[in-house]
Amino acid sequence: MAMQAAQPSAVQATDSGATQVRWVSATTVEEHGWADVESLLARPEGFVWIDVVECDEPGAQRMGDLFGFHGLALRDVLDRSHLPKIHAYADHLFLILHAPEAAEAGHVHLVELDQFIGRNYLITTHGPLSVGVSVETATRETSYVLGKIAGGRLQAETPFELSYAIVAAIAHRQGGYLSTLASKVAALETAVRAGDERDPEKLLESMFLLRHELLTLRTMAAQSREVYERMSALTRMIPPEAPPLIADLVNRFERVTHAADGEKDFMQGVIDFYQARTSTRMNIAMERLALIAAVVLPVTAIASVYGMNLIVGQRTDVVQLVIVLAFMGLVTAGMLAWTRRMGWW
Repeated sequence: MAMQAAQPSAVQATDSGATQVRWVSATTVEEHGWADVESLLARPEGFVWIDVVECDEPGAQRMGDLFGFHGLALRDVLDRSHLPKIHAYADHLFLILHAPEAAEAGHVHLVELDQFIGRNYLITTHGPLSVGVSVETATRETSYVLGKIAGGRLQAETPFELSYAIVAAIAHRQGGYLSTLASKVAALETAVRAGDERDPEKLLESMFLLRHELLTLRTMAAQSREVYERMSALTRMIPPEAPPLIADLVNRFERVTHAADGEKDFMQGVIDFYQARTSTRMNIAMERLALIAAVVLPVTAIASVYGMNLIVGQRTDVVQLVIVLAFMGLVTAGMLAWTRRMGWW
């Protein structure tokens, strides 16, 4: 499918990004400007795809005026959302999904994608972008799908089919990120089995941070699955071609969820093994120290008595010596009674 330019410029600059307007049909993709949107919506065939990078207040107002979107949905587009969601309106669906992007150890960027899916239009918005997330990263899925359409490898005849292709790319991205984390899990498991104790604190921290990344990804995939499970129940508000596509997306996110669960449990097993081995080594060391103390204690007790200057031959003060020894015996008996009451022996 070849790209056909109907306008010299397809990108409108805004204060915070760009808006790309495209007309998508079974045979072509045309690049347009915002001024053409109303006439494009009146066409009997095909649909409009508007892709907005970091939507700003004027852009949201413009979309609201033209399409009649709810104010809360537009506010969700402008604000960062940490939870996927779906809202069904009379003539369109509004979705928020997330794709993962690696950040510093233990943190995963939630790359947000918002969608308005109507009868003859699809609007995708990206952002707000987190610090460290580039525009290219945020638009990876939409750019990938556009490339498939332009290359003739994908024909999206309805807005929902195009949305399906984009969300399938998000599920694939989640799966790819999980593969990366699984490789790290295997590397840490190898280090633990090899008994690498050069920096135990750093090793344990790395394992906990990696488990947190797996938990984040698992939560992301599970919540995305729940969004499409809810969508499948909206039988009167989804197009006829939607049910099998929704079922496929539910299955994709379900696979990522189960795989992430498995990797997280495996990582927890490695952590438990490492902590158990470390605890066992500490217990063995304490037993050895206790044995040394038990051997040295009698000698120490005798030396301490003779070192108190109470036994000095003919000048030994027997009464004072008896009092000191009795006090030592009383303290020892008291300590033994207390430890017995605590259940230590």
